[in-house]
Amino acid sequence: MPFDPPELTTLALSLHEGVAEVCLNRPERLNAMNAAMWQELRSTFAWADAAPQVRVAILRGAGRNFCSGIDLALLASVGELVAHEDAARGREALRRLILDLQDCLSAIERCRKPVLAAIQGACIGGAIDLVTCCDMRYAAADASFSVREIDVGMTADVGTLQRLPRLIPDGLARELVYTGRSVSAREARRSGLVNRVYPSPDALLSGVRAIALTIASKSPLAIRGSKEMLNYGRDHSIADGLNYVATWNAAMLQSADVEEAMRAQREQRPPRYRD
Repeated sequence: MPFDPPELTTLALSLHEGVAEVCLNRPERLNAMNAAMWQELRSTFAWADAAPQVRVAILRGAGRNFCSGIDLALLASVGELVAHEDAARGREALRRLILDLQDCLSAIERCRKPVLAAIQGACIGGAIDLVTCCDMRYAAADASFSVREIDVGMTADVGTLQRLPRLIPDGLARELVYTGRSVSAREARRSGLVNRVYPSPDALLSGVRAIALTIASKSPLAIRGSKEMLNYGRDHSIADGLNYVATWNAAMLQSADVEEAMRAQREQRPPRYRD
């Protein structure tokens, strides 16, 4: 399958050695998420999921800040988008709009390839929804995180309230949601929101690329199965997860990748896996 990504206006996309880099590309607006960006995030990660040559993805932001959250112009236009002479039909349209925005970000979680977020500067509001969909998060020392929906009088509705308490202690998640206060990179690392903090944005990108290349060198089939099992286990009991992985490996264990891994060990060389 050729490298044939979707047409993009708010994102920049590149592919190198199996690593797709998805860059939020509205630096003049602090990478605020306008209507086009939401849809392009879904189409881009659907492409990354389907493209055999993609083994891992990095999500990052152009400029000094990762993302300032939902574009306020989009938020202000919601009333017009769902307007209807019948109030009930207007509410139904609003519900469908919220579900659609949720799905745009859930495309990151659905992507079979691991997604690593590289976060510098501000990560605010909807950007928290965005990064909590990723497999791992890494930050530059200047990064700051805040759940800001409370400050505009709304309940966060596209994933933060569901995913954040699974990443950090529940009490801390509630504090951040209820107060809207900012969290430094150091506190984010201490709480488990990010895996590692780098001294600068350049060091962040270099470090995350190195991790991504390590993942890209592993068996794509094993990585895909591992992500499937981790996500399934998060939402099910241990017994359910053990049953599912037994069924999964009954189908997948006797693979060309296992044979190649064993052959490479015997020949004392790095394994070479097919996409």
